Amino acid sequence: MARIKGGMKARRRHNRVLKLAKGYRGARSKQYRIAKQAVMRALNSSYAGRKQRKREMRKLWITRINAAARMNGLSYSKFMYGLKLAEVDINRKMLSEMAVYDAEGFKELAELAKSKIA
Repeated sequence: MARIKGGMKARRRHNRVLKLAKGYRGARSKQYRIAKQAVMRALNSSYAGRKQRKREMRKLWITRINAAARMNGLSYSKFMYGLKLAEVDINRKMLSEMAVYDAEGFKELAELAKSKIA
């Protein structure tokens, strides 16, 4: 019985990695061993980047809410505390959208928060 070598599987695996490394500079897109390292690093970075993006967006939302709350005479923390006391359950993303696009609605929320704190 003839011995079967793993040439086809190895080539398929190499091509899969090289396809992912398309567009990388120099040996990173041509040589399997170097491309494999570059792809592994890129995939790790992209995974971490997805988590980082969530943090950055939350920071942006909080900054927007804080700016709008200060325009209505409240700090961010007092505004959020007032909303909690008023049992208003709106997430930060929606509050930030209101702060940017619906100033009147945000102003009403700020007044509600002020009345609950005082």
